[in-house]
Amino acid sequence: MNAPPDRGLTELDALDAVLRMSRGEFSVERYAEALLERCRELQSLNAFIALDPQRVLQDARQRDRERRAGKPAGALFGLPVPVKDSVNTGDYPTTAGTPALRDFRPREDAPLVARLRAAGAIVLGKTNLHELSFGWTSRNLAFGAVLNPYDRTRIPGGSSGGTAAAIAARLAPLGVAADTEGSTRVPAALCGIAGFRPTTGRYPTTGCVPISSLFDQVGPHARSVRDLVLFDGVAAAGQAPPQAAAVQELRLEGTRLGVVRDYWFAGLDPEVERITAAALARLSAAGVVLVESALPGLQALIDRATQQVQNHDVRIELPIFLETYGANVSFEALVAAASPDIQATFHSDILAGAPRFVSEQAYLAARDEALPALRRLLQDCFARERIDALVFPATMLPAPKIGAEGMVEVAGRQLPFTTAIARNVDPCSTAGLPGLVLPAGLTAGGLPVALEFDGPAGSDRRLLALGVALERVLGRLPPPVQKP
Repeated sequence: MNAPPDRGLTELDALDAVLRMSRGEFSVERYAEALLERCRELQSLNAFIALDPQRVLQDARQRDRERRAGKPAGALFGLPVPVKDSVNTGDYPTTAGTPALRDFRPREDAPLVARLRAAGAIVLGKTNLHELSFGWTSRNLAFGAVLNPYDRTRIPGGSSGGTAAAIAARLAPLGVAADTEGSTRVPAALCGIAGFRPTTGRYPTTGCVPISSLFDQVGPHARSVRDLVLFDGVAAAGQAPPQAAAVQELRLEGTRLGVVRDYWFAGLDPEVERITAAALARLSAAGVVLVESALPGLQALIDRATQQVQNHDVRIELPIFLETYGANVSFEALVAAASPDIQATFHSDILAGAPRFVSEQAYLAARDEALPALRRLLQDCFARERIDALVFPATMLPAPKIGAEGMVEVAGRQLPFTTAIARNVDPCSTAGLPGLVLPAGLTAGGLPVALEFDGPAGSDRRLLALGVALERVLGRLPPPVQKP
């Protein structure tokens, strides 16, 4: 078969690739070979912890045999999908990026992975991440740092940095990430791709290395919103085509987007501010109504809830995961073998006797008082302002240099790295709302800047439908220029 005449196989979106393979325009094996060659060429990005080309090709040949035998093609037929290495797979180890789990091999796939395979997908290895998902840089001291494809001296974001780097660099068109406090959205923003964190609980997170079941949510990285829609159709209900890829694109004219300037727009990097303003102007010209609003007390509720819940729950839920899935390592041994930066976090914030240890009283106040209050605050805003989504820059600054994890300069001020990266993504994941990240442009230095759109809880399909229309206005970024 001949390659598509207009572009190379590795440039295809997931939906295009699936449709062409299901029609027999090119074989699954040939497509897998093209992606694997790209993975070999760009190994230096360190996007993968584990990748077995022979297993991928074996699975690809099986899909080709199924098509020739007349088996109906699934929604993800023949699509090699990289999976964050905190999600269990029966044919690869699940390391969570930490030394103690280097040889941990789960007995079966996580339910989310099982749904992808049932729809015809192939696991394209396990992607690198910030160790135990505890960070936003993906500078993994055990398995090496993931590099940003747009500038290899900079972070790709975390914790799902390997998946984001792989999608941006054309190693695959669609991948599995996961988000507790920005771990899908931050890498999508810093790597110039689309990312989607669904309403908490929309996709199954069983079989995923946990931080907190109140916040944890698997989600996709892709280069187009329609590919996010495709993933959602499979992950949410295991749907077959055409339902999986079908969404009614919303009209932008009259769409109301909420703008809260005293929180999400305060103190931005000048380039982020410039690109954000230009993107909002394009949306306004397309008929979007920008609704100025306020969320009094938002920061106080985040301060009372986010870290308290995470740092309490991980010490409860991670040991249960290790025992349930037969990891043959205790929680204590896992922490003792962790990299120094992760050990420092656990000893300062999580373990008994830690200076910032979260007591049961503080946890219950966070879970039963602050979290419901935060959800009410946001829900009331959506209803009062009649807005379809909130809009804001996903991060306060573009991708920082690798190693810049203490204080960073933003608009002439020194800020904690965590504030600059995580302030804007915190409310969505803490409240359990769906959040869509789309690239908005490149800085003068060639670094991606992104907008995030957060909808009301449960509005996932509507938010994705809106995203298809938003993407038409915002456009996509040019691919990063890559050197092996």
